[in-house]
Amino acid sequence: MPYVNIRVAGSLTKEQKQGIAKGVTEVISDIANKPKEAILIFIDEESRENIAKAGVLLEDM
Repeated sequence: MPYVNIRVAGSLTKEQKQGIAKGVTEVISDIANKPKEAILIFIDEESRENIAKAGVLLEDM
């Protein structure tokens, strides 16, 4: 069973999550030849205050 974890800084709309889930599922199904029903996708939304790049919080960029 393929398991995909996608982490994003900030938040996504429900429609964006639906599009990501559909697109990623189709790619894995097509490329890895796995049934769509077996593919799990987790979307984690992280607060920009909890992520830093080059020593600066994304929230402050």
